[in-house]
Amino acid sequence: MHLNRIIETCLYVQSLEKSEAFYHGKLEFPIIGKEQGRHIFFKAGTSVLLCFNAEATKNGESVPAHFGEGQMHLAFEVPKAHYEEAKDWIQSKGIKIEHEHHWHNDYYSFYFRDPDGHSVEVVPQGLWD
Repeated sequence: MHLNRIIETCLYVQSLEKSEAFYHGKLEFPIIGKEQGRHIFFKAGTSVLLCFNAEATKNGESVPAHFGEGQMHLAFEVPKAHYEEAKDWIQSKGIKIEHEHHWHNDYYSFYFRDPDGHSVEVVPQGLWD
C-alpha cells in the first residue's frame, strides 16, 4: 500500500463553541462542516481538522464509534521562510507560545495550547525530510 499523507486529524473537545472560536476565530481556519452538539470540521491547509464531542460519537450511529479523552498533540506545517512570521502571527492573536524547541540542522518548532489543552505545534517545512 502506498500512502500519500494523513488527510484528517481528529480531536475530542469539551466545547464545540470554544473550538470554533479558537480554530476559526483566532487561527482563521474555514469551517467546512458543522453539526450542533456533535462536531465541527475545519480546513487546515490541504488537510482537515475534525473536532468531535466525544460523547456524541461513542455510539457510532452513522460511522463507526470513536471517542477519546485527554490532551492530544497535532502539528501544522508552514513554509520554512514563514516560520518566524507564523510565530509572530500566533502571538498577535493573543495565543501564548508555551515552548520553542530546537531540533536538528537549525530547525525549530513552537507549541501552544487550544481551549481543551491539546498541544498544538507549528513546524517549518522540511523538519522531517
